[in-house]
Order: sequence, then C-alpha cells, then structure tokens
Amino acid sequence: RFSQLDETTADSTAATEGTGASIAPSARRRARDPRLTPPTERTEAPTFTLPDMDGANATLTDYAGRVLLLNFWATWCGPCRVEMPWFVDFEEAYADDGFAVLGVSMDEPGWDIVRPFLDKQPLNYRIALADTAERAAPFGPMNILPKTWLVDRNGRIAAEHIGLVNRDAIERDIQQLLSE
Repeated sequence: RFSQLDETTADSTAATEGTGASIAPSARRRARDPRLTPPTERTEAPTFTLPDMDGANATLTDYAGRVLLLNFWATWCGPCRVEMPWFVDFEEAYADDGFAVLGVSMDEPGWDIVRPFLDKQPLNYRIALADTAERAAPFGPMNILPKTWLVDRNGRIAAEHIGLVNRDAIERDIQQLLSE
C-alpha cells in the first residue's frame, strides 16, 4: 500500500509528480527544503479522531492554539525511524512554546505491531493509529511514507513534506510558525 523512499528518491518523486519530464529547479528545491505556505493561502487541516496509545482519542482540536507537527509513519519505514529522534528533540525543545508532535502510525496490523516497536524505541510524543481506510481517509492518499504536515496555531496546513524531512529546514519552519 505504501512506498518507502530514501531522501534522494523522495525528492525526485515529489518534484516530478504531475509535472511531466521537465523538472524545474525550484520544484527540486521545494521537495528537499519545504517552505511555509503564506498564511492567507493555507487550507484547513482535516478534522480527525484517532485512537492513541493510551486508549484515548487524538483529535485536531486537542492541538488548538499550538503548532502541530503531524507525522504519518510506519514501523517498517526506514526514513520514518530516522526522523523520530529529531521529532523527540523538537517536542522537548519547543513544547513550552506551544508546539506538539503527533505521530500517526499507518501500520495495518495496528497496535499489535506498533506497541512492541515503541517499547524498543520510546518516544516523548503522542502516537495515534490510522490502521484502517476509514481512519486514514481524512488525510487523503498516503502512497509514500513518511509524510509530514506542519499545522499552524489556527489549524491550517502550513507545509507538507513527503519523504525524509530535512531536519534543519523543518526546524526553521517550526520556529517561524511559533513566532507567527
């Protein structure tokens, strides 16, 4: 159901989707180093209700007034595992400034595979599960993982990145969103 990509492949794929054979240099740059969408052009993040690791429901409204890094991942995804320590660092560094990370596992076996994975790689941020078509539907097609959205304090998608994120670039974007 999903493709796993390294950073180079993800950049190339993201840059060429829907553009034909010609790849503009600016598209390649955007794929590797996403920039924030101007506030007036941002779209509302979809509403969702997903079961979390503690048996509660994670919803978009849980993050009202905060900047949210919404990361879609799977246990089998190598680039996803690379990003996780960065997201731990971001959660630790910026939580007091109104920032949060929500990891959304797309693993179809569900908690049976996610819980043992998290026992081996504990995280300091909330994990929810979108293991069925119904739970994943609000987020649109998920053909490539990881997929990361930055959602502003008003619940609007400020950036979307497909594939392994550029750590420094996404941290700059987080800082910019926190200052808005």
